[in-house]
Amino acid sequence: MYTKEVFNHKMNRWVNTDAEDKDELKNLYRDYGIDSDFVEYSLDRNERAHLDYDKDTDVLMLIFNVPNRRKIDNHYETVPMTFLVVDRTLITVTNQQSKYLYFKFKNYLDRNPESSLYELLFGCLFVISDEYFPFVEGMDRDRKRISQLLKQKTTKQNLLLLSDLETGIVYFVTASRQNVLLVQQIKSHGIYRRLTDEEKEGLDDVMIEAQQLVEMTKLSSQILQQLSGTYNNVLNNNLNDTMRILTVLSVLLTIPTIITGFFGMNMPLPLENNASGWIITIGVSLVLWFVLAYIFRKLMR
Repeated sequence: MYTKEVFNHKMNRWVNTDAEDKDELKNLYRDYGIDSDFVEYSLDRNERAHLDYDKDTDVLMLIFNVPNRRKIDNHYETVPMTFLVVDRTLITVTNQQSKYLYFKFKNYLDRNPESSLYELLFGCLFVISDEYFPFVEGMDRDRKRISQLLKQKTTKQNLLLLSDLETGIVYFVTASRQNVLLVQQIKSHGIYRRLTDEEKEGLDDVMIEAQQLVEMTKLSSQILQQLSGTYNNVLNNNLNDTMRILTVLSVLLTIPTIITGFFGMNMPLPLENNASGWIITIGVSLVLWFVLAYIFRKLMR
């Protein structure tokens, strides 16, 4: 069921509806004369952030990426949220993943009851951009924790944790960039000329916050990529060291094999009538083994 709030001396309305109730959403759009295509946009969970404007009905639609509070497959993702401006009414469409923002918007409206329609819209966009920062800061803390774990032991589990963190930050980087492009679309759209100075100032605040988020997520992504690359190099280096040690050991183990094989041939050989011949053979093998081991040690340094 949708909720309705009036503000700005009862001149404007704010309607919030649930995208999960498709019939209610369609009825609401029909009551306000909104194009049916906008319904499809609102229901599409994979819709990217963008702006649409219907000249015939004077309906402005914005789709803005918002953070999903719940992790999916051990990483954070984002979901699209729809805003429509029509007939002195702001319509917001939330779902289970973005419903928490309704209470954030309501708090904003309670603090600014005299906001104009676009001031409320831009205030909502600012709130959404601000909501990203705790998630990014949490990812930075997780990165430091995982980095410490990897320094102690480079295990598969710790590397998978790092991979999940990289996946989450990629979602945030992409979403924040799309949000900035959306704000830029508003500033280049004809509707921007209708805005008052206060409304333009609110849009500028959204742009600053959105750009700051892009820089912050980009920095976190670059650090994660560098960290991931470093540990990949460490693993490759450890593998090279292991292969080198195994190669040296295999070469050293061939010495006693060759010598004992030589003395095992069915033909006259030195020391075959000597009672201590087997001890001498082992001694020769050990001497050659240590000499070759010393040479390899020098070369490996």
